[in-house]
Amino acid sequence: MALSKSQKEKISVLLERKIEDKLRRYARETSSMPFLTRLIQDSEKVAAYSFIHSIATTLGMSIYEDVSKIIAEESADECFTKYDVGGVISREQKSVIDDIVRKLRNGEKGVHNAQEIKLVLDVSAKDGKAQKEGRIADFYMRRGGKEHYFEIKTVKPNIDVFTKSKTKLLEWVARRRSPIKVFLAFPYNPYHPQPYERFTEQGVLDRGKEFLIGKEYWDFLGGENTFEELLELFDSVGKKFKEKIKNKIQEVARSKMSG
Repeated sequence: MALSKSQKEKISVLLERKIEDKLRRYARETSSMPFLTRLIQDSEKVAAYSFIHSIATTLGMSIYEDVSKIIAEESADECFTKYDVGGVISREQKSVIDDIVRKLRNGEKGVHNAQEIKLVLDVSAKDGKAQKEGRIADFYMRRGGKEHYFEIKTVKPNIDVFTKSKTKLLEWVARRRSPIKVFLAFPYNPYHPQPYERFTEQGVLDRGKEFLIGKEYWDFLGGENTFEELLELFDSVGKKFKEKIKNKIQEVARSKMSG
């Protein structure tokens, strides 16, 4: 079994707390949508859209990071969310990283995570300078003596987001001055059951080595079947709150959307 009883309880409590908080605050933060309500001609559907969008934003902001920590902490030596990578980056390192990313984006070279890390580490870090931008990893864990750093992103980014993430991952290597494991992670594959083949990603990231999607990511953290068990937990909590969410949507439709 991938997840222990304790982990399942912690994840369930986290999800329930987030939903309870959202239900408690939602009417206060929701604004009237007079144009959309009149165009759609269904206040309840507009309220449902607004609520679902708000829940999705909450998931994107923190839940995936917190769940990652709960899953990893039983097997990791240490793990943290919003981890400050620290370190400095030299002008030579930045130049090499920029060159790697430019060639990848222009199709002048094939992606190869290990080779790229070696190129960054072979460059002198002398006179490196601190920079605030890009120094925070969404999730970090040390397992088996190896450091792992993760950027957790929305599942359909454009090419600029992929490029910036690639740059950030290589800069983390430069900051740590060691062949650490760096990843861009997506919590799920929006194209399931088809493979993830977003055109903006092609040729920039090394799939499976620095780019993990859905099941690849969750099973990497917690072992085989972690993804499936995680979905079951979300399903269970969703069923528990189904009626409360329905009632909240109807309340918001009456008080905020109809006018």
